[in-house]
Amino acid sequence: QVHLVESGGGVVQAGASLRLSCAASGLTFSMYNMGWFRQAPGKERELVAAISRSVTTYYADSVKGRFTISRDNAKNTVHLQMNSLKPEDTAVYYCAAKIGPMTGDYRNWGQGTQVTVSS
Repeated sequence: QVHLVESGGGVVQAGASLRLSCAASGLTFSMYNMGWFRQAPGKERELVAAISRSVTTYYADSVKGRFTISRDNAKNTVHLQMNSLKPEDTAVYYCAAKIGPMTGDYRNWGQGTQVTVSS
């Protein structure tokens, strides 16, 4: 059974940085594409960034140039480095895993970590 645990969320001021981590277990991590999603109050969940098995990356336009996704297959972890945070980045951030295209539906989810950016 795939198990994903996020960490690293918190409350920061605009312009600050945070690094989210996701520890994965119960899967052959190197075979999975990994994604970071977020969901703000009253909004739909959106894909923020994704990284493939071959380390191809995808970023939503709203975070390009500010966020960086990376993976460490030796430690079964995926990270999301978030710089120059804005109040509109406030959301619950979820780690997700899938086999298949980086975008589209993901089947495996973590419990989420709250990121709050104050102005």
